[in-house]
Amino acid sequence: MGSFSIWHWLIVLAIVLVIFGTKKLRGAGGDLGGAIKNFKQAMKEGEEDAAKTPAQLAEQQKQQNASEHNTKV
Repeated sequence: MGSFSIWHWLIVLAIVLVIFGTKKLRGAGGDLGGAIKNFKQAMKEGEEDAAKTPAQLAEQQKQQNASEHNTKV
């Protein structure tokens, strides 16, 4: 009585499919996958920045500012 059987889960799945439809569920799954991918990429970039010294980070910031200035002109 404490856990649900496979039939309960199948009924819940059927109700969710009827309410939301497969297209919305597929879109939500794609959005979730993209968010996870972006999160992993940001974590990787953060680890790379954490390994750098403050002098390296300052140099990187100068290069980014210079490239932004060149694209605006």
